[in-house]
Amino acid sequence: MKQKVLRCAIYTRKSTDHGLELEFNSLDAQREACEAYIKSQVAEGWQPLPQRYDDAAYSGGDMDRPALQKMLTDISRGQIDIVVVYKIDRLTRSLADFAKLVEVFEAKSVSFVAITQQFNSTTSMGRLTLNVLLSFAQFERELASERVRDKIAASRKKGKWTGGSIPLGYDVKSKKLVVNATEAKIVRMIFARYLALKSFQKLVDELNEKGILTKKRQVASKTLGGIPFTYGPLAYLLKNRTYLGQTHYKDQWFAGEHEAIILQGIFEQVQQLLKMNTAGRTGRRHDNGALLTGLLFDDRGNRMSPSFTTKRGARYPFYVSSALLCGRKSQAGSIARIAARELETKVLGAIRERVDIGNESSTQRELLERFVERVALKAESVIIRFKDQSPPIALPLMVTKPGAVVHIENNSDSIRPDPQLVHAVVRSHIWLKWLRDGTYETIEELAQKIKLHPKVIRHRIRLAFLAPHIVRSILNGSYGGSVTVTDVCNSASLSWTRQARDVNVG
Repeated sequence: MKQKVLRCAIYTRKSTDHGLELEFNSLDAQREACEAYIKSQVAEGWQPLPQRYDDAAYSGGDMDRPALQKMLTDISRGQIDIVVVYKIDRLTRSLADFAKLVEVFEAKSVSFVAITQQFNSTTSMGRLTLNVLLSFAQFERELASERVRDKIAASRKKGKWTGGSIPLGYDVKSKKLVVNATEAKIVRMIFARYLALKSFQKLVDELNEKGILTKKRQVASKTLGGIPFTYGPLAYLLKNRTYLGQTHYKDQWFAGEHEAIILQGIFEQVQQLLKMNTAGRTGRRHDNGALLTGLLFDDRGNRMSPSFTTKRGARYPFYVSSALLCGRKSQAGSIARIAARELETKVLGAIRERVDIGNESSTQRELLERFVERVALKAESVIIRFKDQSPPIALPLMVTKPGAVVHIENNSDSIRPDPQLVHAVVRSHIWLKWLRDGTYETIEELAQKIKLHPKVIRHRIRLAFLAPHIVRSILNGSYGGSVTVTDVCNSASLSWTRQARDVNVG
């Protein structure tokens, strides 16, 4: 009777990249030992597979390893009968992961052998011994981690640098922080300018204008940092006590071996100013009753976040673009700030006029969440879009001066946008976008999808090419109701001047 061939996959692993450049490294040694063991079992039908499963510089603490995943894939395909390793901890150091691997092995009738420990998972005694040994391996790993943590704690308490992100103003030489004179000058300037400007936004703008960037650092094969300052990195820099010549461990700070860059007095002044500005600017979203939180966006897609300012004891709530909050002023929309109470009152009023609520008692927030899909803040109007795809509502804006908090115009009841016309304009832009980005290849394909005749789409899509001042007039309702969808669509000319003449909108 012919001996059954047992296909043996040799798995090797090394935790670090140290010594991998050698001609004969640890992975080669593990594989050679496993091949010798397999050769000793040739009478049992064992044969090594040519495929190498080598994980170089990968920890055994998890299973996120390319060679291991490739081996598991081959096991699932029925291409492996026995997994051979030098020691159990080469496969994994986690008891939970080992249990998962054993389940995978057993499901495909795959045996597991550690050659230096003489264990075979095909027997119950072998499985018991493997679990016991792996428990000790995990204990050793946790013990080693504790030793490393204790060493770092002791070093930090003595003021030594033990690694981490290098702050702007310092370099690392011989495992110690040393002052980078050029960067240290920039750090001192940042502290001084914040005390002078007393504003994050003004300081971020000034740093960006001067081309000052965050600390550039090399992590593995990637370069991090070296980007313009925003609120987060700037706040971290201004609060970093490393500049006082200190090191920290957890929540405690200790005198460091490195030289200080910032004087204690200046640092404390900055912390006091940060505390004052934070107390006067921020508030929890739900505590300040911001009804449009999560629904309001500017015209560049940034979420508008609730905030407030306090003057003479009175609180004035408003919504501000999240791009502005992050220090990315250039990425904010046309309207960066808008008064909250006026906007919320107008939006709620417009919704109640449109939607039949009946006798249902709902809170204002519940009303918004039920009917409103999105509130978009445009350059000259606020567009309310509904979840049922009904025509949007446009509320005109009143801009007093650049940078000021924007208010809603109190337009009279006689001047309102035509919902059908506004809906037609919005829909034409959606159609045009679908055709441009390839969502639909032809007008006929689009017509079939939305169940309209192609002639209707060709006629109505002309609204996407209207002059901006005509679109504004449509949204503001300033045409006085004298223009219909048909009137506007019949203006076939691409000339904006002729369009205005044809639809009689100036």
